[in-house]
Amino acid sequence: MSQTCTHMDQIKVTEPTTHVCEECVKMGDTWLHLRMCLICGNVGCCDSSKNKHATKHFHSSNHPLIRSIQPGEAWVYCYVDNIMAGELER
Repeated sequence: MSQTCTHMDQIKVTEPTTHVCEECVKMGDTWLHLRMCLICGNVGCCDSSKNKHATKHFHSSNHPLIRSIQPGEAWVYCYVDNIMAGELER
């Protein structure tokens, strides 16, 4: 049985206004890949980065959806449903 995300109707922001992890910048640290919250636009580092700011944002905000903002990627992940929720149209 395939699972579907029930949160896609909550998307408010689809394009980033920055291409840095602000939390890592404040700490003087680095990141591997960036993820953007599709609810508020917060940009944070991925779970492969040591600080995992995108996931920390989810835990503090309960905003369920993120997207990759890596060049050429448009996938969406839902933390609540724990699934790849699809892709944004480019």
